[in-house]
Amino acid sequence: MRAARLIRMALLVQSRPGLTAAALARELEVSARTVIRDAQALQEAGVPIRAERGRGGGYHLAPGHRTRLTTLHPTEAETLYLSGLPTALRDLGLSDAAGAARLKLSATLLPSLRAAAESSVRRFHLDAPAWFREPSAPQVLPELARAVWSDRTVELGYARPAGEDAAPHTVTRRLEPYGLVLKAGVWYVVGRVPQAAQWRTYRVDRIRELTDTGPEFARDPGFDLAGYWQAHSAAFARALLRETVRLRLTPEGLRRLPGVADPAGAAEALASASAPDAAGRVTLDLPVESQDVAFAQLCVLGADAEVLAPAALRARFRTHARGLAALYAGADGDQR
Repeated sequence: MRAARLIRMALLVQSRPGLTAAALARELEVSARTVIRDAQALQEAGVPIRAERGRGGGYHLAPGHRTRLTTLHPTEAETLYLSGLPTALRDLGLSDAAGAARLKLSATLLPSLRAAAESSVRRFHLDAPAWFREPSAPQVLPELARAVWSDRTVELGYARPAGEDAAPHTVTRRLEPYGLVLKAGVWYVVGRVPQAAQWRTYRVDRIRELTDTGPEFARDPGFDLAGYWQAHSAAFARALLRETVRLRLTPEGLRRLPGVADPAGAAEALASASAPDAAGRVTLDLPVESQDVAFAQLCVLGADAEVLAPAALRARFRTHARGLAALYAGADGDQR
C-alpha cells in the first residue's frame, strides 16, 4: 500500500510540480504529516524531491530529473483508456496490464506512446447506453482479442440463428477482425470479409470455433470503429421495429412518448405527427417491435395515449381499461 502511494507521489510531483503538502495530502488521501514522511522516504530511496518555501514553492524534483516510473509498456498504454472497465478487461485477458497502468495514470503520457493509446480506441469500443446486463465472457473472447490486437486474419465457425424458413446452422467465415464492441453486456466483433470486401458484425457468443489463419492483414487507416458502430446499431435498432401503431396523443402524452418508446421509433413518429386538433391532440404512426411491446410501453402513458390502430391492439387496451375500471369501482380498500 505504501509503496504504491510513494510511486504516485513521485509521479504527481513530476507531472504537477509545486504541489504543497496539503494539496498532496488531498490527492493521496493522507495527512500532511504523512506526506512529509513519504517525501523523506523518497529522498532516502534516491528520488531528488525537495520542498521549497514561498511563492511558487511546494514540492519539486531536482531540475532535469524524471523518474523512470513513467515508462509505460506499450500494452499498459493500450489498456490505459480501458482501465475504468475492470470486467471488460478481465474478459479480454488484460487486467494485469491495466493494474500496472493505473499506478502511472498521474504521469504525463509520453509522445512516443500516444500511438499505442490510440490503437486501443481503434480496436475496442464501449457502447455505454443500455448497460443493463452483466457482461458475458465467451470462451473464444481472449483469443479473438489477441487477433484484434495483432491484426491477424481468423476463421469463424458461426452459429446463425433460426430464420422464418430455416433451422439454426453453423457457417464458416474468414474475417479480418478490426475491433470488439461491448454493448449491453454482449460482445460483438466487427471485421471485414476479405473475399467480399464487406464489413460484418458478429456476436462473439455465437462463435463456436475460432482459428488464427494468418497472415497479418493491412488495417484500413480510415476505418472508424465508433462511427461504424453508431451507424450499424441505429440501422439494426430500426430494423427491429416491424409493426406500426397509430396513436392519438394529448400534449402530455406527446411530451412523454420519447421516454417510453424506442428512441428510433419515437423520433420517426414525432417527425411525422399531424397538426394539433382543437383539444391539442396529435395523431402519429409509431414504429414498434411488436404489439406486445407496444402494449407494455403505451400502458405507461395511460389516458394520454389512445390507440387508433391496429384494431386488435385497440381492443386489448379496451379490455385492459374495463379491468382497471372494475378494479377501482369499489370503495377504497374494499376486500372482495
